[in-house]
Amino acid sequence: QEQLVESGGGLVQAGGSLRLSCAASGRTFSTSAMGWFRQAPGKERQFVAAISRNGGNTLYADSVKGRFTISRDAAKNTVYLQMNSLKPEDTAVYYCAADKVPPGYYYVARGGIANYDSWGQGTQVTVSS
Repeated sequence: QEQLVESGGGLVQAGGSLRLSCAASGRTFSTSAMGWFRQAPGKERQFVAAISRNGGNTLYADSVKGRFTISRDAAKNTVYLQMNSLKPEDTAVYYCAADKVPPGYYYVARGGIANYDSWGQGTQVTVSS
């Protein structure tokens, strides 16, 4: 399994930006598709964005499309989530996760939470109005 550590959360005003980082170790980073999820108080954890093993394919939830960008740096074993035009409804704990894609699935970027088998501890993002 992957060990994942998120950072970069914080308090920001509506309209502002934050960049989350997720440092990965353990299972070879290049063999994992990666995703970001979030969970607001009293709500279920929901998919935000995913990126394929080779970085060539991405997937976004409709609620963040056009505002958030997921990327990965193989040299640093790190995945990022750039969040722009933040809204109060983006307030949540954000989790990084590793997807157990089968060997050879280089372009898979998927949103189903059951596909992810390694999770970070989460980082809080709070957007004030």
